[in-house]
Amino acid sequence: MFTSIRSTLKASLAGSVLVANVLAICSGMIPVALLKLTLPRGAVRRGTDRALNALAEAWIAINGWWMALVQRTRWDVRGVEGLRRRGWYLVNANHQSWVDILVLQKVFNRRVPFLKFFLKRELFYVPIIGLAWWALDFPFVRRKGGKRGRGLDLATTRKACDRFKQIPTSVINFLEGTRFSPAKHAAQGSPYRHLLKPRIGGLATALGAMGERFDAMLDVTIHYPQGVPTFWDLLSGKLREVVVRVRELEIPKDLLGGDYEGDPAFRARVQAWVQALWTEKDRCLEELASACAPMPAPEPLA
Repeated sequence: MFTSIRSTLKASLAGSVLVANVLAICSGMIPVALLKLTLPRGAVRRGTDRALNALAEAWIAINGWWMALVQRTRWDVRGVEGLRRRGWYLVNANHQSWVDILVLQKVFNRRVPFLKFFLKRELFYVPIIGLAWWALDFPFVRRKGGKRGRGLDLATTRKACDRFKQIPTSVINFLEGTRFSPAKHAAQGSPYRHLLKPRIGGLATALGAMGERFDAMLDVTIHYPQGVPTFWDLLSGKLREVVVRVRELEIPKDLLGGDYEGDPAFRARVQAWVQALWTEKDRCLEELASACAPMPAPEPLA
């Protein structure tokens, strides 16, 4: 009973700080975003971009503070040495929980440029936050409908990626397209043990739009030894351990600038490369599942 009350209090505290953090940072972004809206592209506008990214990084740092406040999480992170804040990176990660996003932001904050996610176009209209996402140049993309048109509208995705050529950027793509679950895995008949089948269109479009600008791909594997956490687990202090492995990979030259829709040979090369990545990631997850024994429950925080 006492443990349940304590978890609820922790979640209330963490949730309040998270909401206050969002409101404060987004409110600070609004005047800079409006200034950016009125400016032509050029050196002054790049200055607003740097200011907006600095605010976003402050938001992530505050999130890291309250995450440490409510729980003693063991972070086992390898492969982030030598990354550059002034680089261009294409980031690929497996996806199991909404917690993944905060994990990735914490791991990469101020090591690489602020992570940009593909967002549904409808999210642009979310009050305050939608304007903040636009100001940070998050790519808003449409999704095609119908049995033959599922996935990203590649034309709008390509246009969104064009903006990233002007300032160092990290573009993240969850290749699975959705969070992993045993039910989705079974429904797909996925050939991988720990992963859903990859959806390649968005990644291929990013490579086609700005592939020559990327310095490398950061291939990220996330594992939770105690099982996949919910967002409530994160807020209530139940996230005991996070294991992250990062590989910095050179992107093959023959995958840069191609036409995924119109060139069958290019499409086959991208598919073969992603399948090799996915096979290695599945093997890595299997090794982590075998090697990382769950930690015992920590002592209560004072």
